[in-house]
Formats: sequence, C-alpha cells, structure tokens
Amino acid sequence: MSVHISAKKGEIAKHILMPGDPLRAKFIVENYLTKAKLVSSTRNVYFYTGIYKGRKVSVGASGMGCPSIGIYSYELFTEYDANCIIRIGTCGAYTKKMKLFDLINVEYAVSESTYAKTAFGWAADRYKYQGNAYNTINATAKEMNQAIVEGIIHSSDVFYRKGKGNPAVVKKYQALAVEMESFALFSNAKFLGKTAACLLTVSDIIPTHEKISADQRERALRPMMELALNSVLKM
Repeated sequence: MSVHISAKKGEIAKHILMPGDPLRAKFIVENYLTKAKLVSSTRNVYFYTGIYKGRKVSVGASGMGCPSIGIYSYELFTEYDANCIIRIGTCGAYTKKMKLFDLINVEYAVSESTYAKTAFGWAADRYKYQGNAYNTINATAKEMNQAIVEGIIHSSDVFYRKGKGNPAVVKKYQALAVEMESFALFSNAKFLGKTAACLLTVSDIIPTHEKISADQRERALRPMMELALNSVLKM
C-alpha cells in the first residue's frame, strides 16, 4: 500500500475532492459531511471519508505543485481504486476579463512542466480533463444557477519567476489563469484511464493586483465546494 497515505483499503471513497490545503479539506468535512472519519494524517496531509447527502465521498489535500498532487493522485487511483478526483483550488487570473470569485471549470491544463514527459514519455504541453466529471459539473452548475467559466488554465512549476511577462505557453493557448497542480492530475488520469476534473475560484487578478482578503475566503470558496459536492451526487 501507499507510503504517503496511511488509510486502509476500503477507507477511501471512489470519488475524492482534493483541495491543496489540509485545513481546507478539514473545513469541507466539518461543514458539509456527516459521519466523517479521519483515515490518514501522514505528513499532516489529512484525508477524510464521510457522507454527503447519502453519498460516500473522501476529501484530502494535494499539497502544492505537480510533484505533490502527482504522488497523491497516482496512489489514490492505483492503491485505493479511486475512480474520480476533482481538484478544487484557487487561481490567479491573467486577464482583467476575469473577476474575483469567478469559478472556472478547467477544460485544458497547459504547462512548461516536464511532469508528463518524465513520468510517461509524453511530450505534449497540454492535457484535457478526463472522463465525465467536467460535463457533470457544467450540468450541475446550470441546475444550481451557478455561473461558471469553461476554459484553459496554466499549471506553473514555479510561484516566483524572474523577469516580466507571461510564459510562452500562456500566450500560446491564451490561458485564463494560473495554478500549480491540474497538469499532473490530468496526466495521471489519462495514463490510468481514470476521471479527473478541476474547479478553480479566482482569488486574485494579476494585472490589477486585486485579491480576495483573508476574511472573504470562506465565503468565496463555498460555491466551488458545493458545486463539486453536488456534482459527485450525479456520478
């Protein structure tokens, strides 16, 4: 079994919500799940399994960056037989056309990362969502009257960067926003024949330096969490 996740076989649900932050995973569990159980706390990366409206679901943190989510998602898919992982996170918008609190359902993750090349020998610089979760999220958003943007995002390997201007891959695909994990998640799911999606909340606008304040984050992220959870009910 996994050396990074200490849950026993059968303690992880088939459908998993994966924020980056362990405390955000804890927030979801405390506010939305019933009969929740902490099934892994190795490295203080918490994984919980509980019930949402009658459906078994797990929530666990990915950490930051392609290598981190690459490890966790691969082991969840292979060691725990997970069928679907929905990443839920925040992103910085590259364009002033996006607004704070906007919700993005990611169609493609593009990157200069060598993750997929190193892991699977694939040379492409973009990978698509996998399986039916993306379309289910869109349909659920419509039912919930939740506004959503479908688009391309950039998964960056670095947070701090020398020089000005966006990376070439951003310009090539006109990426809406930047985060750090979806490229690896989509690559793993493609390789393993699993389902993966990504929902992102815009937490800052890079060109204007606008950002969500600390006390706004709880309210800002709830629509994303609720959309992801209600989407799982239809899978």
